Amino acid sequence: MYEIVVALTVAMHFAFLGYLVVGGFLALRWRRTIWLHVPVVIWGIVTVVEHLDCPLTWLERWARAKAGMPPLPQGFIAHYITGVIYPASWAGAVQVVTFAMVALAWTLYLWRGRRRDAAVHQADRGAPDGALR
Repeated sequence: MYEIVVALTVAMHFAFLGYLVVGGFLALRWRRTIWLHVPVVIWGIVTVVEHLDCPLTWLERWARAKAGMPPLPQGFIAHYITGVIYPASWAGAVQVVTFAMVALAWTLYLWRGRRRDAAVHQADRGAPDGALR
C-alpha cells in the first residue's frame, strides 16, 4: 500500500514540475489557467531560494519509511532528476532556463492579451451606435 503512495507521489511531483515549466504556454491556449500557474511558479521559486522541501517530498519520505524502502537521501529533484536527466553540474543552468521559459510564456501571455484587448476595443469603436459585434 505505501509503495503505491510513493509511486503516486513521485508521479504528482513530476506532473507539478512539468506544469511549472510548460504551464505558462498552456495558458496561451487556456487563458484562465494562468491563475493556477502563478502560485506554482511562486512556490517553485520559494523552494529553490529558501531550500525548502515540498510537501510532496515529505509525503514520499513518510511513505518510504512506512513501506520499508530506503530513505530519500535528499530532495526529490536531487534524487530523481539532477544527475539522472541532466548532469549535476548543469543544475544552475537548468534553473535559469526554466525561469527563462516561464518568463517567455508570461511575456507572450501578456502580449497576446493586449493584442486581443486592442482588437476588441477597435471592433467596439467601429460598431454602429456603440453596439457590440
